[in-house]
Amino acid sequence: MSLLRNFATVGAATAASRVLGFVRDMLMAAALGTGMVADAFFVAFRFPNLFRRIFAEGAFNSAFVPLFARRLEGEGEDAARRFAQEALAALLLALLALTAVAEMAMVPLMFLLAPGFSADPEKFDLAVALTRICFPYLAFVSLLALISGVLNALGRFAVAAFAPVLLNVVLIGALTLAIANGHGNSETAGYWLAIGVFIGGAVQLAAVIYELRRAGFPLRLQRPRLTPGVRRLLTLSLPAVLAGGITQINIVVGTIIASMVPGAVSYLYYADRIYQLPLGIVGIAIGVVLLPDLSRRLRAGEEASASEQMNRALEFSMVLTLPAAFALAVVAEPIVAGLFERGAFTAADTAQTSAALIAFACGLPAFVLIKVFAPGFFAREDTRTPMWFALANAAINVVLSLALFPYLQHVGIALATTVGGIVNAILLGVTLHAQGRFRPDARLIRRLVASAAAAGAMALALFGANLAIGSMLGGAETTLARVAVMGLLVVVGLAVYGLVATLAGVTSRAELAAALRRR
Repeated sequence: MSLLRNFATVGAATAASRVLGFVRDMLMAAALGTGMVADAFFVAFRFPNLFRRIFAEGAFNSAFVPLFARRLEGEGEDAARRFAQEALAALLLALLALTAVAEMAMVPLMFLLAPGFSADPEKFDLAVALTRICFPYLAFVSLLALISGVLNALGRFAVAAFAPVLLNVVLIGALTLAIANGHGNSETAGYWLAIGVFIGGAVQLAAVIYELRRAGFPLRLQRPRLTPGVRRLLTLSLPAVLAGGITQINIVVGTIIASMVPGAVSYLYYADRIYQLPLGIVGIAIGVVLLPDLSRRLRAGEEASASEQMNRALEFSMVLTLPAAFALAVVAEPIVAGLFERGAFTAADTAQTSAALIAFACGLPAFVLIKVFAPGFFAREDTRTPMWFALANAAINVVLSLALFPYLQHVGIALATTVGGIVNAILLGVTLHAQGRFRPDARLIRRLVASAAAAGAMALALFGANLAIGSMLGGAETTLARVAVMGLLVVVGLAVYGLVATLAGVTSRAELAAALRRR
């Protein structure tokens, strides 16, 4: 199946990026811990990422890919190229204007994004300076998102998917140099990381531009014009700003509230990085592949085939997501300790980060379902319906974050994000079903039940294994021991889930043999 083959390509690239991201974050935890410089850099990096994911990956691509695919399928490459160049010109103009305004207004913007930092002028000033260096990253990766959308619609997923690896390589290099030169936990390390973000964005953009030329589909810069195609793109993009970027809006709300307590921004960042691994490999990857695939099928009038693809995408994503969610919830502390507890990152930091990770893990299946269901609307050029559901998500997140923060602090923020995500996923799925655009088939239901049972068995095995290992160690843990414990639990989890899932019929011998033959 081409859907699974393309998903494997994007998933493998995302996995490589996330593994390098963990290497980066382990170095960052050792060098910066959860102190002032860490908080300042995480806000600085999150700020351009917010705009990138809302306006570029979230809104722009959700609207751009179906429109581009329609022209490619119905009018040919020349018409599709003209539309892409019009969109590129409009996006570049908007990015230049946004970057200029943000650079000049960074101080008041920082009061909005991290108001708690104002109590510490040194941290506030550092966050402003680092954000000014990082912010042009928005322009690089927003253009990257558009070009990646073109490549994906052309069926070329590999280079666009591997581009984020380059950013992590650059940041790992910056951290290694900072630590080697004795700049750990210093403002100098923060500046080196911010410069690394700028360079990493430029390198990623260069990679996809080169691939687009190799594909024989170069795009030329032209004067921005409000053509009918751009007007339609803007009409679809505005609702998708909320529909596609709601996760980032929720994260920013959490950042604003968490900035009131020292270290809380960092706890949420490290927990977010861990649960983003399965979300990226499964949810984001399947969404990237599913949107152009559904767009092409719907343009050809293949409604039944589109529904079948959604069933298989949901089945495949949940088979991988359910065990990840169960594992992160049951053995969060050994995972956090194995990844981050060294140097400036203490056992107390592990406990606080683990609590947030458990809360995020409970919402992981819902976050992935949003990535699977949303293309069902976007491929039909419907961005308004997901927008309303996203607004409900945001409202729930804000109200619960404010209500829970006085009692649970950063954990309350994570729980609010989870509850909002669950409501959003339910609304999307129920609406698609009511519109007759998604019908769960018998195979999907059977395998979801079997996957949940296998994940439950795995969770029990992990709980018992963690207790047994903790008893044997007797509290005498070294960095090597923590890493070994994490690795052992991963092996136990994979083995138990794989065995029970096979026995429960999540997959069959025939399917495994067919996959091996294709390989």
